[in-house]
Amino acid sequence: MSWLSDPAVWSALATLLALEIVLGVDNVIFISILASKLPVEQQAKARNLGLSLAMLIRIGLLFAAAWIITLTDDLFELFGMGFSGRDLILIVGGLFLVYKAVVEIHEKLEGAESHGTGRVATATFGAVIVQILLLDIVFSFDSVITAVGMVDNLLVIIAAVVLSFGLMLFSSKYIFSFVNRHPTVKMLALAFLVLIGAFLIADGFEVHVDKALIYGPMAFAVVVETLNMVYRRRQAKRTGVEPEPVHLRHAYSKADDHDAVAAATSHAPDAGAVNLSRKPVSGAVRDGDGHQEPAGLG
Repeated sequence: MSWLSDPAVWSALATLLALEIVLGVDNVIFISILASKLPVEQQAKARNLGLSLAMLIRIGLLFAAAWIITLTDDLFELFGMGFSGRDLILIVGGLFLVYKAVVEIHEKLEGAESHGTGRVATATFGAVIVQILLLDIVFSFDSVITAVGMVDNLLVIIAAVVLSFGLMLFSSKYIFSFVNRHPTVKMLALAFLVLIGAFLIADGFEVHVDKALIYGPMAFAVVVETLNMVYRRRQAKRTGVEPEPVHLRHAYSKADDHDAVAAATSHAPDAGAVNLSRKPVSGAVRDGDGHQEPAGLG
């Protein structure tokens, strides 16, 4: 248990926790978007089931990843280089992270806008649950591979993934409101995924890179973005004009996201909900309740 007194471990936990929250909050919101396609009386049940499945899938993938990274015996050789099960999962996982991040950046900036009505008459409870399950698998794989790429200690990985998802379940309103107001935070996190993916691919080919070369650029980028946010906030106070954030598109659901975003940001007691709750996603939306328009949704 000497790792508990290691400052590097705590710094890795904090970094991974922040990255998992920023990248994973979309999972919570997208589940609500899909649930909002159902009749109001079924929305809470679908959302709660989807969130529970997301947590269980993450835990299952964590144990699978923990087993796979112990497979260090070579399975075959190619051009004189041996490849183990661990090497293959690192290479495939790294390629997945790079591909997913690049595709999402493209979709967010240049993808087609969704003009859905927010309700699909033919959507059934079973069909929506299947969509949520597939979405959970994609987001969970992303989350677990990112964790494995950044941290070697399995207990730290489990703590970061479970804590981040727990925080998202109960604090998604505040987290999403922040990300929705600052879309550059989401774009920065996706850029980090490209960096982590490249690191995983190199590690799979036995090219070992010091993880300080990952944490250093990430820390520098976060400091720069924090200074930018402070500057924009002070500028807005001086001018009295709040700048309009860039409106990002979302690539996973073509349903109208206004109900889910309003539920995630409104302060009204009769608003909808996106976390574990008996409330449906769709709720009352009125002027002055603090709800935001979609801007930073991934």
